[in-house]
Amino acid sequence: MANRLMNGNEPPPILTVDKLKTYFFTDEGTVKAVDGASFAVRPGKTVGIVGESGCGKSVSAMSILRIVDDPGRIVAGEILFQRADDAEPVDLAKLDAEGNEIRAIRGGEIALVFQEPMTSFSPHYTIGNQIVETIQLHQDVGKAEARNRTIELLRMVGIPRPERRIDEYPFELSGGLRQRVMIAMALSCNPKILIADEPTTALDVTTQAQILDLLREIQERTQMSVIIITHDMGVIAEMADDVIVMYLGRVVESGPVDEIFHQPKHPYTQALLRSIPSIFAEPRTKLPTIAGSIPHPHNRPAGCPFHPRCAEFMPGKCDRHEPQLRPVSASQLASCFLYHEPDI
Repeated sequence: MANRLMNGNEPPPILTVDKLKTYFFTDEGTVKAVDGASFAVRPGKTVGIVGESGCGKSVSAMSILRIVDDPGRIVAGEILFQRADDAEPVDLAKLDAEGNEIRAIRGGEIALVFQEPMTSFSPHYTIGNQIVETIQLHQDVGKAEARNRTIELLRMVGIPRPERRIDEYPFELSGGLRQRVMIAMALSCNPKILIADEPTTALDVTTQAQILDLLREIQERTQMSVIIITHDMGVIAEMADDVIVMYLGRVVESGPVDEIFHQPKHPYTQALLRSIPSIFAEPRTKLPTIAGSIPHPHNRPAGCPFHPRCAEFMPGKCDRHEPQLRPVSASQLASCFLYHEPDI
């Protein structure tokens, strides 16, 4: 089931992830990094995927682009991408990860902005050479035209003096400028979907705000869809139209951003929101925290994966049965026995 209750007036999703399972098969055992996640991305909208580290957010993004490293692989589920309005969706999960079709989609129609640009750029080549190469890989243009396009992109993302900066190396730029260059590279082929994986984590607060403003401005200009992956609920509040809350590889709640923030249903979502610092909080008081920690991937709890940390834990139910993602309001889905009985 797509992870959003669709309104009849809305266009069909451009991307639908349905019951996706991505496992890593290690000598120590099987790690279920993504364990049945489902969600949908609407054209021109932003989906925020939120959760603690280790919840499967980044592996979901890598699964969409088919860049999961060994020993990981997709073992079940569909990733349906609407390449053209008049064509059948393509199931990315069934494509050859090294084939021509996914290579055309990856970077061309679906682009990725990584958390740390220095891991994405080669230190041996200028930023201009690397963006030019990306453009020529996906578009039939000459080097001079690709270079002019690169200068335009650098100017669009707010790089000062792009005619000079184009010939600089990544290590010559600040963290904020490198992130802008990373965004320019991702936009170089006019993607339909931009995946931003923790795009502001390594930046100072002022630069974070600038990068988020830049992403929002570019989305309004190009009408591309955005998937933003973060553990920061403040970023979600500012950027997202729809929210996907993940825990231990599963989606535990989803819905419009206003309802998630004002009427959260799942205890995990409620705990995440309580942990946000507030200017209205009493001074010198500790922030609320979520009890315990995420279980070791080789020692997943039975039943609901969140039950060892949950304030609403119901013995004999939450520790024995797995809740399913089901409607809990007109536009929200949650996976919790507070809202439905176990399937026995």
